[in-house]
Amino acid sequence: MIKITKPLFQKAIIAGFFSALTIGVLTLLTYKSTLGYFIAGSFGSSMVLLFGFPESPFAQPKNVFFGHLLTALVGVIFVNYISLPIYINISLAVGAGVFFMILLNVVHPPAGGNPIMVIIGSASYEYLINPIIFGCMIILLLAILINKFLLQKNYPLK
Repeated sequence: MIKITKPLFQKAIIAGFFSALTIGVLTLLTYKSTLGYFIAGSFGSSMVLLFGFPESPFAQPKNVFFGHLLTALVGVIFVNYISLPIYINISLAVGAGVFFMILLNVVHPPAGGNPIMVIIGSASYEYLINPIIFGCMIILLLAILINKFLLQKNYPLK
């Protein structure tokens, strides 16, 4: 049986609220403006780290931004240049994305799903700009403002 303590409950409420707020901003920009797409499925998982566990090395801005960008780029490269059956392309692209995130020290576990979305959606290089780059910039801006200034957490870590 799970014992729900007051600190755990507060952490869950705060993480859930600010995750909903951040995804809400991205969704509003996506569906109520003409600026393009700002939301990607993997951003939902990023919320767990950014607002639930901001002290994690995987939640640091460098990891969030470059993890998403790198794995989305891998997906776009596979879509455009690797002519294999989709079930092979997806598995190789995810493996390559994980390889490069670890090699370049920008591991952000939610970004591991990006090659799957990119390949299934046959996304182009534009996907790297919107939603990945601009979406990550908004996510990180909100995460820093909320965690550092509103919640008084040591985020990002120095």
